[in-house]
Amino acid sequence: MVLYFSATGNTEFIAKELAKRLNDECINLLDRIKTLNYAPLYSEKPFIICAPVYVCEMPRFMSKYLRKQYFSGNNAVYFIFTSGGYCGISGVLAKALFKKKHMVYRGHAEFKMPRNYVASNAYPMLGKEEAEERILGSYKRLEQVATDILEGKKLTARHVFLFETLITVPFNPIWCKYKLTAKDFYVEESCIACGKCERLCPLNNIKIVDKKPIWHDKCTHCMACIGNCPVNAIQYGDITKGKEPYNFGKYKYVVKNQEE
Repeated sequence: MVLYFSATGNTEFIAKELAKRLNDECINLLDRIKTLNYAPLYSEKPFIICAPVYVCEMPRFMSKYLRKQYFSGNNAVYFIFTSGGYCGISGVLAKALFKKKHMVYRGHAEFKMPRNYVASNAYPMLGKEEAEERILGSYKRLEQVATDILEGKKLTARHVFLFETLITVPFNPIWCKYKLTAKDFYVEESCIACGKCERLCPLNNIKIVDKKPIWHDKCTHCMACIGNCPVNAIQYGDITKGKEPYNFGKYKYVVKNQEE
């Protein structure tokens, strides 16, 4: 069983393509996370959990959800992480989480995808050609990862040094609390009140009031609201002005060209 959360499409793409190669079912965890639905998940095949990486680890709301989720059937779990280039200690934390659940951690794979984090000038968005290259490179790797899982092999990724864990574990909660805030989000007059941002927010942090989205005090900077707005009406301060938000849907042709 392939499970995933995806804000702007990268992880969804990897999850669905992997499930196709594994001949396995694929479940989007968004609604379960939003509604705190912890109904047991059963699979005769290994669980494959696909997650993006936010600040060197899987989204904190996702790990919180997985801690409470009950898994039955197969006792093995694989992780697939997507990021703009650095997955940090995602695998270390995932392994520790599932060890506490008495499940067998079978390693993880990392896929380098186009960056979606448009709310900072410190992380430049990729140009069209480089984004295409990353997507194509990930697409070509999927077959080998699927083969390894089908053969029961462990997935391997880069070695994580102890200092990375020692720095990240105490640092992340502080960074997330003070830096990943929603106070600078606003919507322009071009907003059509479609409600898509409200539906896609994993933390239920957006509410439509008087036909306009209002952001409250919880945010993980997943970029689902900005990246999925059909009219590009959502901005984050002055940082996103003039920038093209990222969404994998704009690059579906890359994979389609390979399949034809």
